Amino acid sequence: MGGKLLQDHRHLLNRGKEDELDIFGYKTKGCRRALCIAGYVLSCGVLLLLFYWKPEWDVWANCVPCDLEEADVVLLRTTDEFQKYTRKKVIRLDLQSVLDSEKLDHLLFGADQDSVISRAIMKPGMTVRYIHVQKIRYVWDLTEKQFVRVGSLEDSNTCYEIHQKFGDGLTRKEKALRRLVCGPNAIEIEVRPIWKLLFKEILNPFYIFQTFTLTLWLVQGYIEYSVAIIILSIISIALTVYDLRQQSMKLHNLVKEHNKVEVMAWTKNEGSCKVESCQLVPGDVLLLESQKFSLPCDAILIEGSCVVNEGMLTGESVPVTKTPLPQTDNTKPWKVHSVEDYRRHVLFCGTEVIQTKRAGKGPVRAVVLQTGFNTAKGDLVRSILYPKPLNFRLYREAFRFIVGLALIGILGLIYTIGVYVSRKQSVSDTVTMALLLMTVAVPPAIPAALTTGIVYAQRRLKKKKIFCISPQRINICGQINLVCFDKTGTLTEDGLDLWGAVPCQKRSFQAVHSFSSGCPLPWGPICRAMATCHSLLVLDGKIQGDPLDIKMFEGTNWKMEESSPDESKGSAQVSRTIVKPDANAVQVPLEGILILHQFPFSSSLMRMSVITQEIGKDVYDLYMKGAPETVAGFCKTNTVPKNFHKELKCFTSQGFRVIALAHKELNLNRGVNLDNLERDKLESGLTFLGLLVMENRLKMETLAVLEELSCARIRSVMVTGDNLQTAITVAKNCGMFSLGSRVILVEAREPEGSKRASITWQLMEEAHRGVTPDFQTPDISIDISDASGKDSDFHFALNGETYHVLMQHFGSLLPKILLNATVFARMSPAQKSSLVEEFQKLDYYVGMCGDGANDCGALKMAHAGISLSEQEASVASPFTSQIPNIECVPELIREGRAALVSSFSVVKYLTLYGMGQFIGTAVLYWQLQIFGNFQYLLQDVGITLVVCLTMSLTHAYPKLAPYRPPGRLLSPPLLLSIILNVLFTLTAQVFAFLYVKQQPWYSVLRSHRGCPTEDHPVSDPGNGTASNATAPEHSILSYETTTLWPLVTVNCIIAAFVFSKGKPFRKPIYTNYIFSGLLCVQLGLSLFLFFADLDPIYIRMELLCTPTIWRVYVLLMLLVAFSVSFFVEDGILQNRWLWLRIKALFRFRSSSQYRKLQRQLEGDSKWPPTSQKDFAEEPKGGAYVNPVYDDAGEN
Repeated sequence: MGGKLLQDHRHLLNRGKEDELDIFGYKTKGCRRALCIAGYVLSCGVLLLLFYWKPEWDVWANCVPCDLEEADVVLLRTTDEFQKYTRKKVIRLDLQSVLDSEKLDHLLFGADQDSVISRAIMKPGMTVRYIHVQKIRYVWDLTEKQFVRVGSLEDSNTCYEIHQKFGDGLTRKEKALRRLVCGPNAIEIEVRPIWKLLFKEILNPFYIFQTFTLTLWLVQGYIEYSVAIIILSIISIALTVYDLRQQSMKLHNLVKEHNKVEVMAWTKNEGSCKVESCQLVPGDVLLLESQKFSLPCDAILIEGSCVVNEGMLTGESVPVTKTPLPQTDNTKPWKVHSVEDYRRHVLFCGTEVIQTKRAGKGPVRAVVLQTGFNTAKGDLVRSILYPKPLNFRLYREAFRFIVGLALIGILGLIYTIGVYVSRKQSVSDTVTMALLLMTVAVPPAIPAALTTGIVYAQRRLKKKKIFCISPQRINICGQINLVCFDKTGTLTEDGLDLWGAVPCQKRSFQAVHSFSSGCPLPWGPICRAMATCHSLLVLDGKIQGDPLDIKMFEGTNWKMEESSPDESKGSAQVSRTIVKPDANAVQVPLEGILILHQFPFSSSLMRMSVITQEIGKDVYDLYMKGAPETVAGFCKTNTVPKNFHKELKCFTSQGFRVIALAHKELNLNRGVNLDNLERDKLESGLTFLGLLVMENRLKMETLAVLEELSCARIRSVMVTGDNLQTAITVAKNCGMFSLGSRVILVEAREPEGSKRASITWQLMEEAHRGVTPDFQTPDISIDISDASGKDSDFHFALNGETYHVLMQHFGSLLPKILLNATVFARMSPAQKSSLVEEFQKLDYYVGMCGDGANDCGALKMAHAGISLSEQEASVASPFTSQIPNIECVPELIREGRAALVSSFSVVKYLTLYGMGQFIGTAVLYWQLQIFGNFQYLLQDVGITLVVCLTMSLTHAYPKLAPYRPPGRLLSPPLLLSIILNVLFTLTAQVFAFLYVKQQPWYSVLRSHRGCPTEDHPVSDPGNGTASNATAPEHSILSYETTTLWPLVTVNCIIAAFVFSKGKPFRKPIYTNYIFSGLLCVQLGLSLFLFFADLDPIYIRMELLCTPTIWRVYVLLMLLVAFSVSFFVEDGILQNRWLWLRIKALFRFRSSSQYRKLQRQLEGDSKWPPTSQKDFAEEPKGGAYVNPVYDDAGEN
């Protein structure tokens, strides 16, 4: 029974997805609730504050575990390493007001009785239970016994069912029900009130701790300093609230127009009418008119076609053609039926409909698929509202670091209690001073200090046209040691130039037609294919579409226009695209060609095709273009040249981009509905026409950037959708392969029948040495070394199909291949995301640079995704560069390293400042004294605050060092730096405290009475200190305080200078003019106050006048402290060579997975395998499968 309760008490929400959550059911108990309320009152709200910080404690205290079906409160827990809890209330929705007395089953559902909505309604009460999690509504499924997402059509629907159930629209009652259960179709971002933002900020644990500290200081009379901190805190909170408010308003303004769109919707038995987009529900039918408008929901196109601009999703403003979902009668779910290419039928929310084309007399129709935050745009907005937490050791260790300082503070508290109790001080004084010393040990600015460098780095990046929507990732950029690059548009020029066409006749390739010769392309099948097989369209009198399609079409010298209905003889009376020969084209024996239907290009299918009809004839043709290997697979074997692979390799090995063309004459009845034709049946038995060869030149910046990364020992990897041979050649030309490197082709095959999956290793030999195209870049010798420091003399190259087989059947071998794999070709968007994740599993810090189109998923998955886009900020990736070349990559790494080093420097400084004050205060406590108010004020505001604000202004060093800065706050050099400097401070202060008592002029002086001489105290030359024995005690004035204050104060300035590390990650300190100038001013002011010999200053600062020789001694102590600290920091702790020798001596080895694997393979004489074939082991349980986020942004 207990096991069943446990099972029903807990479930997984969004199982297997990126936002997977554990969900636990709880029921509120009145008695527990009453006890908690009493606790809130008795603790003066402390318990309530604790529950605010820890919602799981709130639930555990107020509720008891129960079955999820009975729960009125649920506790959600993320399944990642953070295990973050959230509390949500279960809401009950009464449907009676909508349904009235009519019967639910017969009236509202009809054919759709298996929908989530139907399964969620509890009968006979007609109620629905649901929760809201991150803007998404989840209803309780009575059949599945779990909470499921609502607001979408079920994926289980087949193509036929979508047409049959929803093709005629929904009735008014069905709409009302769905609207009530699913919620409005709105992406609503509340502009959060200032008071809410203010309370959320004030209730931060950091500010609560600061409030506690300030209260203590005010009780002690530190009014000036406390007021200064209060003013600074108010400014900080005001700026934070203002920034959050502005972000909230920007996001609100970004989506508010989405909720105010008027659309034409179809109601069953009633007809069409205009409605507000917020009224739409899943299953509604939209009527799309010709004018441009932004889609307010995700919808499946069921009749007609559309051209949309998906730039909002992909960052690439290229028109995309959408085709209707076929009305096929089969049992496969509609997404599976469309293979990976179901997106070609989906109109995504937020994309702009540019053009609609009717398929008959009726308007273009689409069925609403998803509404609100379930849509593509809603998902992007949610990713901004709820970013994925960063798993970076720096932030985890910062918390441990603060806990360590807090423990030191607790030791100080115990020490204070011991001293004050032994001196028989009052309880109130003892408690106050003990708590005061405890707060000194933990500088409250440490959390803020970690972000200072990030803020300045973000500002510098913005000046370089690099925009960031996730600033916390800037520090992570400082640890990047592997960068994945897309090829086309990233490493190479975005546009392609036509180089030549290679026709095929009688199963043999003909002479190459060179486009650079200026001669028009001869009339023939290749010319017809180039003129028609594309997705171009005419908008505002200009041809628009994919750059490759535009170049190809321009090579024919034909023109394009929209046909008028009378030209569409024999076809539906609708507008079609027509292509005609222009004046500059070669003479052709026809008037023009109609493009009747498109099967759009898909990066997963690697092909596209069109159905055409010659004007004046009833003959239909199909033309296909795509990846040569793919197209050849759809052609009759007797039409593909025998030397196909050799000829293809000849061009791809020279870096050309090659696409193949094919043709088939179709036997179709006149007036056939082309939308219902099955693509697989049409695209078979084609005739191979030839190859189209295009140049893809490297960008000017590519060589220099990759050389810079290789010199910095940052590994570069190419991940592209292009041909493998082309990718290898481009990799050689841009220096990813060094001269003399071996390239090993890895090819894996799926199991066939009784044969197991196999993998072949083949050493790629230099081919076609005599062929050097004009555009080819001369070889350069760049020493690409892997991160281990061992020269990489071999590189693996493989394609997407091989990668898929490795994932499925060679899970243990995949990491070994990834260690030296440099080229990944024919990779789908989902595979790119998966590859980035696999690199991360090997403990690489991965950067991804792409054009934002097919790389969206990988850009989001990487530690630092950089989209090359003209938009100011792309939602597809954390970073966006407006300058479309890869120079942004080293720039981002430089700034990341500088920000990381700055963060560490400020943390080290604050720690030493806090510990310096802690030691000085603790030493003075021994004689029941403390530093004065203005003494603290100068240290805290005049020095520390200024240092924290200016230390990080130092710019990044222009040259990337061949190693990374430490990524850990608790690394040995950093900890040793802090520990040794604290020991130096402790030694100096204790020595000064004891040594001043030994001076002949020393007396227990508690008032300003002038300066003593070198041999005698102030009061009575004959009696030493005896005359002061009855002097009233003073908590501040003493020679000990006067001696320790300059030591603590100037030591803050010394620490700021010593910890401001310059080269190799930041420019030298003197280039930070503001910081270095202010340090000089601070040092001069501190020494002036100490050496001034001006009574008004001494009285105000609560210092005593000491002999000049003693002040010189103190100055010498400071010089010794500076010399020792500087030598230890620069000569020992920052000495990379010394640390490498120590590591070698103690045989310290990195614990990173890729390092372990490198060491393992170094001793393997059989690695890498060449010219052999291996087979997968027999499966024992299940194949190794990596879950891929399949819905990664795909074009």
